[in-house]
Amino acid sequence: MGVLLPAMGSCSFAAAGERRFAERLIDKLPDNYLSWYDVPVGPHRQRPDFIVFHPQYGLLVLEVKDWRIDTIQSIDRLNAKIIYEGRPKSVANPLEQARQYLYAVIDALGKDPQLVARDGTHQGKLIFPYGHGVVLANITRNQFESTDLREALPPSLVICKDEMTETADAERFQRSLADMWPYKFPHALSLPQIDRIRWHLFPEVRIGTQRELFADGPGAEVPDLLRVMDLQQEQLARSLGEGHRIIHGVAGSGKTLILGYRAEQLAQACSRPILVLCYNKSLAAKLSEVMTAKGVHDKVNVHNFHQWVRRELDSYNIPLPEGNRDDAYFAECVNRLIESVDSKFIPGGQYDAVLIDEGHDFKPEWLKLVVQMVHPNSRSLLVLYDDAQSIYGGTSKRRFTFASVGIEARGRTTILKLNYRNTAQILKVARAFADDILGAHENADDEAPLIDPVSAGRPGPPPLLVPLPSLANEANYIADKLTSAHKTGTAWMDMAVVYRDFTVGKRMAETFARKRIPVDAPQLTKKHLEPSHDSIKLITMHSSKGLEYPLVCIPGLNAMPDSGKDALEEARLLYVAMTRATHELVLTHVGDSMFVRKIQASL
Repeated sequence: MGVLLPAMGSCSFAAAGERRFAERLIDKLPDNYLSWYDVPVGPHRQRPDFIVFHPQYGLLVLEVKDWRIDTIQSIDRLNAKIIYEGRPKSVANPLEQARQYLYAVIDALGKDPQLVARDGTHQGKLIFPYGHGVVLANITRNQFESTDLREALPPSLVICKDEMTETADAERFQRSLADMWPYKFPHALSLPQIDRIRWHLFPEVRIGTQRELFADGPGAEVPDLLRVMDLQQEQLARSLGEGHRIIHGVAGSGKTLILGYRAEQLAQACSRPILVLCYNKSLAAKLSEVMTAKGVHDKVNVHNFHQWVRRELDSYNIPLPEGNRDDAYFAECVNRLIESVDSKFIPGGQYDAVLIDEGHDFKPEWLKLVVQMVHPNSRSLLVLYDDAQSIYGGTSKRRFTFASVGIEARGRTTILKLNYRNTAQILKVARAFADDILGAHENADDEAPLIDPVSAGRPGPPPLLVPLPSLANEANYIADKLTSAHKTGTAWMDMAVVYRDFTVGKRMAETFARKRIPVDAPQLTKKHLEPSHDSIKLITMHSSKGLEYPLVCIPGLNAMPDSGKDALEEARLLYVAMTRATHELVLTHVGDSMFVRKIQASL
């Protein structure tokens, strides 16, 4: 079966012929065909009806018309006169329309030297074939041949009604598409080359630094290394329709990436504000920067949960509790907001959409509260969940069903198992260490599942477990390690030190200051994390969740698990910290502990 993006059930077809043709692209093509319906293309965001792509045959741009034979009064190479709603109307020749879309695609792709042939017959041209065509969904081949339509629409570039029926022969349908390519290449494109094509055509699926994501201005350079969503992620992101949705995904599976895409699309369509919530303050800061980079920060409100609660109480003049800002204070703030919403002092339905990252760290009563903030006309709710990263609430956290808190997502739940963030070596060690918390267990039908991550297979250096004689030695070792990495080209902002104990964090900060290494330590300085500043991120394990860095160091491993802490919850914390590293992971320790021995066994 061919792959259609968005998924069939999420497409809003403008005409019945488009729907029938989309069905044929799915059921008549093998799975190495990709088709996009009504998706904006390139820097000018043009919207051809269909783009069909095959790794060897190349790329086709197709326009679909539901015209009947008596609809067309006249047609030439550029224009057509048709009867529309009983009246004459001048329109573009659909083949010329497809041609112009194709030229825009070629222009966008031809600026990338890696997609242009350097020598041979096709020197200076794209390294794959391309073509265009028309689908006449309500005109048969006999009707087409019996008129002069062929003078404006070459027969080989037209698919007719009787060639796209449900009973049409699959091979014949594939040949009708193949005939639209003016030439054939003997070789197939590689996966990296296909990803480069998708990177140029669809900026919204790009993964990279925020400065690079939408760098399409004049003179913008194309990075050597391009990353895009995989096809499952792209199809999921494009296919998130109305109603309540849940994505269960392992660490590094692209959940937050999909959330960013969804927020951007909603911001372009919604009239009311959109709310993005998470638990972690550092992640909220990162998500806020993402929305700013996408140009939707004026429509998308990003907060960590307790910040949003305080904002709601202030906005509606609800008295705040007295006392220190400890756990009891924040719990009382939440209770006051719940009571105010229940009593209608604070209205529900304030947002056209609510998107929740780190849903696994939200208590059931929090989720129930937030669900009420979705406007009933839109019912747009997205919850991202990974129970393996649930690091708040301890063993007292209650199991619950989503339906019990008002989330109606049966049949609209997706599971992402592939981990793209970590190298195979890092995930192997983290997975082996966290085997106890990732072991399978039974779930009720509407409970959050615990998902076993699967590596996407990207290779890298094995994690290092380094024994040292003292905490001072750990701090010096890590400082020297990061300095060396910086000298060989790693930006300070691409490195993080993730700690559990504040004593360890303070020693790291003091050592970095003495060695004049730039550092951002939000938990020690009581300041917000500044993701885009070129400085090492010195953060707690709790605050690291949702973030990622090419190089991550974790000192003080021997102090885990603390005798006063629950070992299972401490293991979750360390698992989260280890899976922040996208390329290189370094763990240091002074002496022995249960966790040290477990990691030694996994290396």
